[in-house]
Amino acid sequence: MKLAYVTLVTNADFALGAKALLHSLDATGTTAERVVLHTGGAPAEALAPLAALGARLVETDLLPTSEGFNAAHAREALHGAAPFTKGEKPAFHTPLDNFCKLRLWQLDYDRVVFLDADTLVLRNIDRLFDFPEFCAAPNVYESLGDFHRMNSGVFTARPSEATFDAMMARLDTPGAFWRRTDQTFLQDYFPDWHGLPVTFNTLQYVWFNMPTLWNWDSIKVLHFQYEKPWQDHAKADRLRPLIDLWRAYAAGRTPDLSSLPNPS
Repeated sequence: MKLAYVTLVTNADFALGAKALLHSLDATGTTAERVVLHTGGAPAEALAPLAALGARLVETDLLPTSEGFNAAHAREALHGAAPFTKGEKPAFHTPLDNFCKLRLWQLDYDRVVFLDADTLVLRNIDRLFDFPEFCAAPNVYESLGDFHRMNSGVFTARPSEATFDAMMARLDTPGAFWRRTDQTFLQDYFPDWHGLPVTFNTLQYVWFNMPTLWNWDSIKVLHFQYEKPWQDHAKADRLRPLIDLWRAYAAGRTPDLSSLPNPS
């Protein structure tokens, strides 16, 4: 059976994230393949370190969506119609690129686990390959009310051209608007998604919004939603321990997770 962890890199910034992610996967001892889907927006010099870490680079195109779809999901149009009020999306974030995640259903693997390039895997999660399609964690970072929405930063999938074709038939219909791009679409496509524990996709804002939910001993995947750890941003001081952890993995080190501080 062919198994792979898959991430998506659409520019040089997300290549930085993917490098830290690959180091973190190595530290867990997984033997599954690592695949980096990448678009033309990712320069060769940014991709080279990922290949050097043993990742399989798979170039992909943007989805063949209509002009109307592209206009509705362009950065300015999307953020104008569905503004992000809880955090800041970085300037290099291009909403249309997010839909390239769907390309993983075209890959030649039996089972995959998708991980956003702004995640870190802190403990071995190979068990997810035995989980069904489609599993994802809720989008929890502010309150219990978040549990009704899923987060597409970590999910399980079974590649299939038939599934990809069915997705494409539903994605770009007249007037289609996916408020949170791939995340909203995938929740619509898999309405009975299987809920993973939040420990498989712990969002960084939990650190200061819901500190009693934070438990280093159980967190398996840490996800830097909104602001990225390689940026200078307004929340950096509040998230300093998490940023320092990311920097350690980005430098190729394996941090001592038992020594990490708890939220204050």
